[in-house]
Amino acid sequence: MNTKPKRTDNQASTPHMAEIVERNIQALLDREQEEEKSKPLETRIADTVTRFTGSMAFVYIHLVMFGAWIIINLGWVGIKPFDPSFVVLAMFASVEAIFLSTFVLISQNRMAAQADKRANLDLQVSLLSEHEITRLITLVRAIAKKMDIEESDNPEIDELAQDVRPEKVLDTMEKREQKTKKN
Repeated sequence: MNTKPKRTDNQASTPHMAEIVERNIQALLDREQEEEKSKPLETRIADTVTRFTGSMAFVYIHLVMFGAWIIINLGWVGIKPFDPSFVVLAMFASVEAIFLSTFVLISQNRMAAQADKRANLDLQVSLLSEHEITRLITLVRAIAKKMDIEESDNPEIDELAQDVRPEKVLDTMEKREQKTKKN
């Protein structure tokens, strides 16, 4: 008896993913939308400014504005120059650079915080997976023993059957990093 649900034409045309994968994708997308909606106004403004200043439209606008400023102040179009030494242009460019770099830093700080949260999530999932795999190894070994199946002589199996202590891994990494820096 076939217990699989029938697939609709829509489902048949797209590759099928496990339900848990689809649920996880949707949960992550929902979370991102939720976080986007809950961002403070200042953060949304900084992100919008950063997004625009990282676009070619921003470059084209500046090419036209600075180009017109320079052409006018060189006296090439018959208009009296208003900034012949380009001091005002330099001041505007400097002030703009200060504000733009601040907006970029605000956005980068927020993105770094997001990256830290994702890295922490990855670590937690990896630790959980490692714990589950360790338990599976223990279970398979017990099943093999009960069925009188001889285990191959592999010293790594004993090691893999033990839980990993993340603090010990971090300590070892730090020691090796310090040792590398000294050499």
